[in-house]
Amino acid sequence: MANSQAMLFLLFALDGVIIGILFDFFRILRRSFSTGNILTALEDVIFWISTGLILLYSIFVYNNGVIRGYMFLGAFCGITLYMITLSKIFIKVNVLILNSVKKVINIIIKIFGIPIKMVINILKKVLFKPIWSIFINLKKYVEKNLNLKKYSNK
Repeated sequence: MANSQAMLFLLFALDGVIIGILFDFFRILRRSFSTGNILTALEDVIFWISTGLILLYSIFVYNNGVIRGYMFLGAFCGITLYMITLSKIFIKVNVLILNSVKKVINIIIKIFGIPIKMVINILKKVLFKPIWSIFINLKKYVEKNLNLKKYSNK
């Protein structure tokens, strides 16, 4: 009996570590990307639903749905132990990785952006400028032949 309770305590301590990692995951996202109030609230809701599901899953799978106080104490100890020991390292490493990935993506966008800008500039010169000049000439022709300038309020 005591042996199984100790195992449950350790399992819930492990759940606490998993919850701490999940918490840090959302902290990392907030540090790496600017999020508005609505997205932050949505992230909080997702975190709490996930936390509840983790704990409920463990309660039903490992203890047949029977809730004991030491389970929550184990989860609290696991979260606390994780936050004290590994959290700072986990956040620093993952923020560094995410920022590096963001830089690589920005470089790729810039590399692909150069040919796209060149194509757009060529299209402006080849297509849009002649079409625009046709409209300008058409406007001048209509004004000249229909004497629209006489009737304007200028």
